[in-house]
Amino acid sequence: MKNSITKKLLAAGLTAIVAAGLLAGCAGTGAATPAAPAAEPAAAEAEAPAEEAAPEAEASGDTINLNLYRAVYNVQATDEAEGKAVNDAINARLAELGSKARVTINELPNAEYGDKSNLALASGEVDILWTANWWGTIGTNDLYKNNAAYDLSDLLPGTRLWDSMPEWYWEAARYDGKDLFVPIYKEGAEGYSMKFLQSNADKIGGVDIASIEAQPDIISKLAALEPYMAAARDAGIKYPYSGAGTAMFYRYFLDSYDFIDQTLQSQLAVSLEKDEVINPIITPEYADFCKLMGRWGQEGYIALEEEIGKTLPATLSQTQDWLFGWWTSIPNDKESEGRDGNQAEDFIKLTKNWGSSHTTLGSCFAVSANCSAEKAEAAVDFLGYLFTDNAIANLYTYGIEGTDYVIDENGKVDRTGEGMGSLYNHSPWESTSVKAVTLLSDEPDDKIAMYDTFNGSATGTVSNGFRFDHSAVEAQYTACLNLLEEYGRTLECGAYAPDDVDSAIADYQAALDAAGYQDVLAACQEQYEAWKATR
Repeated sequence: MKNSITKKLLAAGLTAIVAAGLLAGCAGTGAATPAAPAAEPAAAEAEAPAEEAAPEAEASGDTINLNLYRAVYNVQATDEAEGKAVNDAINARLAELGSKARVTINELPNAEYGDKSNLALASGEVDILWTANWWGTIGTNDLYKNNAAYDLSDLLPGTRLWDSMPEWYWEAARYDGKDLFVPIYKEGAEGYSMKFLQSNADKIGGVDIASIEAQPDIISKLAALEPYMAAARDAGIKYPYSGAGTAMFYRYFLDSYDFIDQTLQSQLAVSLEKDEVINPIITPEYADFCKLMGRWGQEGYIALEEEIGKTLPATLSQTQDWLFGWWTSIPNDKESEGRDGNQAEDFIKLTKNWGSSHTTLGSCFAVSANCSAEKAEAAVDFLGYLFTDNAIANLYTYGIEGTDYVIDENGKVDRTGEGMGSLYNHSPWESTSVKAVTLLSDEPDDKIAMYDTFNGSATGTVSNGFRFDHSAVEAQYTACLNLLEEYGRTLECGAYAPDDVDSAIADYQAALDAAGYQDVLAACQEQYEAWKATR
């Protein structure tokens, strides 16, 4: 039987997955692709109309002019005069550096960016554009499927752009072994930890991080948390573990599998040991994990009705009602404390850090496939300076010193003064390499070292650069996707008692097979084996 979870409650947790995007008229007929939630900071909706894109300037003399499109996140719209001043200053710096590249920067409010950039691509008005793998209309998958991104593979080696980040970073960003996108160097690896609230840990006599991390596998690490959860429950701590209603198998088991389709989550993976596409649902690890979660539910470590119904308090982490919660590792894990009400926390590392085909494309640039070879080379040159030259990086991100920001007594960027950042304001994550731009006043002095350490600790997966194209099995793919909520999430959140997990998984697999899962699996396996032959 399910752990006190009624069919009515499960039904309340179901969600329809209908979001899709279509790339308009660029180098072929775009297939609809699901619009993934942004993995980057949420943007405020812009209300002001976008400035019309400037017409493409022709190359003159020794200069090559490039039209660049970027989204505006931090303000409703960049002030036209200030935007031009920044653009002129960037071009002046490019001239000073001896670059042939010149840019015309077109800034569009985030709410309008996808549609207007698509139109610019279709009409040949854009040479460089910002994109990301989570965009639903002009994301990396859309550009790839429509042959809209220039293959930079032969232009990159030996350039300052190529040398600005580790080679595995480039490998992880590839499609079909081709360098179609230029990833922005920031946190580029994925790994998971368990965070805990220090004040509650103190109440139960502390948590032995080293002994937990020393366990040989993820199931053993998670099981080693149970004595602390029991103590927390007995001490009256309401939520010994909060999973925020999230299916966690495809996160916690990164050391064994590369879950190559983030939309299907735990339904599809490459076994890192076997280097082949497998069905994770029928693995012993999946059953063991679901049984562990079921035990946590039975023991009262998980608030089952709230987890399955997704009714946990949105501000739970800012209270003192919890002990453990999962955490996506970042270069500075302590940033979590600021999000959680400035409460002291500590972290137990559960997985290694991995670089894979989805971790480096949360923010990147593409060069239009319509560009000439000369323009593509100039684009590589410009992006190389954007990623390595502090003056250009600061201009492109923060604007004009003295107008849009000041440098404080610690040599950092301060935008807290009156009017600062109101005319021009971007964030490093969508602008330039973390190593090129000056730190913000509230950032730690060793931020760059943190990022280098974090990214340097990452291991590239065997499937780096592989992308599953499910267009030939679209109907089956969507049908399988719709089963995630009903079966996958509930299993992984502890809805079933341990003795009932095997039969529940069998029901899940039967539903998947009826939905056409074997067709999806076979298509992915065929594509992966073909890709391996070219690796």
